[in-house]
Amino acid sequence: MDCRFYRNYKLKQYVSVAIGCLVSSIAINGFLVPHHLLSGGISGIALIIYYLFKIPVGVQIFAMNIPLLFAAYRLIGKDYAIISIYGTLVFSVLVDATRFLIAQNIIDDPIISAITGGIVAGIGAGFIFKLDGSAGGLDIVAGIIKKYYSFNVGFISFSINCLIMLCAAGLFGLKLAVLTLIAMFVTANLTDKFVEGFSRKKTIFIVSYHADAIAEVIIKEVGRGVTILYGEGAFTHQEKRVIFVVVNLMQIAKIKLLTHSVDPAAFMIVQDAAEVLGRGFTLLGGKTI
Repeated sequence: MDCRFYRNYKLKQYVSVAIGCLVSSIAINGFLVPHHLLSGGISGIALIIYYLFKIPVGVQIFAMNIPLLFAAYRLIGKDYAIISIYGTLVFSVLVDATRFLIAQNIIDDPIISAITGGIVAGIGAGFIFKLDGSAGGLDIVAGIIKKYYSFNVGFISFSINCLIMLCAAGLFGLKLAVLTLIAMFVTANLTDKFVEGFSRKKTIFIVSYHADAIAEVIIKEVGRGVTILYGEGAFTHQEKRVIFVVVNLMQIAKIKLLTHSVDPAAFMIVQDAAEVLGRGFTLLGGKTI
């Protein structure tokens, strides 16, 4: 890997984690704590203890993360452990530094506050995960599971947090648990959207005996590059040419019309593409060319 690219990437990673930690801290102290709500993971456990014994949340988060950081070093690797230590330190400090927001009581309604807190927390987590960062806690657990099992990060965190909510319901009541679950559900979904990208693209596969003509008209009329894949029919063993193209939502209807005009019998598959990197779309560095 190019050294300059690696240094720039690591710098962006550390800045992104710091921003994510700040936004997440605002979500906790600005929207959740004023209504006695919880967040997910280690911070959720820390908030339970805070409500019961008034021990600073940031101090608890740092202490609880020590064994998880050791696990990150052993199971994921040195680089991930370093970014996790950094994220844990920054998050622990910022959670306690933004405690002044609790007294502001930004939103009076607990339901709206739970939803807003979930949105803000999801954005914060998105900044952290976008460049493979970590702020400790269940981020590490999710990172370990993602590395070995490739599951969805948001779903993993939400599932584990449901177990925490059962304990919270017993201590503080069902209403608190339900509102917290709403906040965490919003957070989990927004985290995935933020990481995958909001600008969704579509991949299209077209199987036709007139592949060259269809590819030519797509390039000319739509302005998108086309790739020709070579396949074979499993039943007839006849060679076939498959058109592969990535487009945005606004271009799907036009491609369908153009394809039908060339070959009404063409076989077409349209699928979601969560994120597209490369020429004509977005590069890894965030630029569009």
